[in-house]
Amino acid sequence: MATEGGTKAVVAALLANTGIAITKFIAFALTGASSMLAEAVHSVADAGNQVLLLVGGRRARRKATPEHPFGYGRVRYVFAFIVAIVLFSIGGLFALYEAYHKYEEVHAGHPNELLESQWWWVPVAVLVAAIVMETFSLRTAVVESDRVRGGKSWIQFVRRAKSPELPVILLEDIGALLGLVFALIGVGMALITDNAYWDVAGTAAIGLLLVVIAVILAIEMSSLLIGEGAAEDNVKKILAAATAGDDIGRVIHLRTLYTGPEELLVAAKLAVRTDQTGAQIAAAIDAAEQRIRTALPEATHIFLEPDIDRAPSPTP
Repeated sequence: MATEGGTKAVVAALLANTGIAITKFIAFALTGASSMLAEAVHSVADAGNQVLLLVGGRRARRKATPEHPFGYGRVRYVFAFIVAIVLFSIGGLFALYEAYHKYEEVHAGHPNELLESQWWWVPVAVLVAAIVMETFSLRTAVVESDRVRGGKSWIQFVRRAKSPELPVILLEDIGALLGLVFALIGVGMALITDNAYWDVAGTAAIGLLLVVIAVILAIEMSSLLIGEGAAEDNVKKILAAATAGDDIGRVIHLRTLYTGPEELLVAAKLAVRTDQTGAQIAAAIDAAEQRIRTALPEATHIFLEPDIDRAPSPTP
């Protein structure tokens, strides 16, 4: 469900950003507004990012090979990390550069196309329309995320989600909406006050916003790339399932690792009784594995090792 919802949100964001980028470039060509160029490049970067997420999702579906025995699920993390780099470099740094370039022009007293153009109203109309379209895109991401985030807060969902697409799209859409608001304030105040420095300020705010979002994404995706274990509630499910049978005394130790957004590796050492035969131990391990799979379907790779419980007996 997370994969299907993520794909739907990605496609919705891709369609919205493609249309928005075209209208922003037209508005920039007519008025020369710095905020419009920064926002246009931002939309292009976002659209490119959504293509990367779709490509990553497709490549992750490849079957496991002897070279990659656990499959290609973590490819989605790689592409999501590339998204953070693209957002930082093409979106954030370009906007900051454009703000600096525009500041130099205004400071030098060059004519300002936005304030002198007969098309001054175009950026305002484009930005308002873009806000409406981005709102629908964000709404899709929120609806799809609500289906899988459970009782987690939005911050917890972004930080703990193992499927990268929905958190990435959520942050991108929120950033896009805030960027549009910054651009609208910058352009609007520049027109009202006849002061082009407002346009510069709006562009700089967009750049800083994108850099912050890119850094957050990079931190979260790098954590997933390094390898994260199961959440505490899932660990409890594994422990309860493993010891539900009479033939397993306790879990001596447990290690978990996500090999993909919906693929969890479980490795555990289970304590068995000393009076059990080899066949009984094998049956107990098989039963424990089946219980774990039932309790947590995303546990696709399970490796259980029987051992004698050498823990000291409790003092009477």
